[in-house]
Amino acid sequence: MKPVRAFLDNIAVVLHRPHFPENIGAAARAAKNMGIRRLIVVDPLDCDLTRILKMATHAAEDVVATMEIYDNLREALGSFQYIIGTTARTGSQRRTIMDPRDIARRVVSISRTNKTALLFGPENRGLANRELKYCHALVTIPTSQEFASLNLAQAVMIMTYEIFRAAEQPPESFTPKLATSFELEAMYDHLQETLAKIHFVNPENPEYWMRSLRRFFSRIGLQAREVKIIRGICRQIEWYGEKMAFEAVRQVRAQDKGIDSISCLD
Repeated sequence: MKPVRAFLDNIAVVLHRPHFPENIGAAARAAKNMGIRRLIVVDPLDCDLTRILKMATHAAEDVVATMEIYDNLREALGSFQYIIGTTARTGSQRRTIMDPRDIARRVVSISRTNKTALLFGPENRGLANRELKYCHALVTIPTSQEFASLNLAQAVMIMTYEIFRAAEQPPESFTPKLATSFELEAMYDHLQETLAKIHFVNPENPEYWMRSLRRFFSRIGLQAREVKIIRGICRQIEWYGEKMAFEAVRQVRAQDKGIDSISCLD
């Protein structure tokens, strides 16, 4: 069981804006059932510890005791190198969505060397596009069309169960250490700013144009060194743009001086 423990120690359950303390407690219990001990809660509407512990039971008290609470999602995900978003909705703005069993095998491979987050949205609406942008992959839990709604803790249990089972027979494939979400988001901010300056993206709606780039880089899986290279390219583009702008101003001033000299001679 030691190899399983090693994989699971790198995995965390992240609850974004949960509405009810009971769901936080039940999610903590579900995660503990499947060997995952790290729980992160982001901007909860109610974090009544008594109600959380009532559903977590004494068995998952340690998970609740070490539970991390953040005000915003970007900060909460900053240290993770691979993030999976759960969603029940599909559409043109949501890239290829995987099955829990398939994503579980990928998670086990990646989590050998990378911190991985399972991201769950609010009970009433799930994750919005502005939150899913942080994710490297999306997953939907198949359900009956007659009643597709899942309780938050149920969704946590299904996802963590599939990962637990996949970890019992870890794949031989190896995923190198990836860049953290903090590093990636700084790169995306820098890239967006640079591309807006050269009018490659529409400055009025840059997020729309950045989605394709996010999907592209998520498929590749960037390492920290590659993120630094991309940011270095951005700096070079900015430097070259400033140099050309300075040269253009210098030429205009030179022309103006030439015209003034001719006027003096006249």
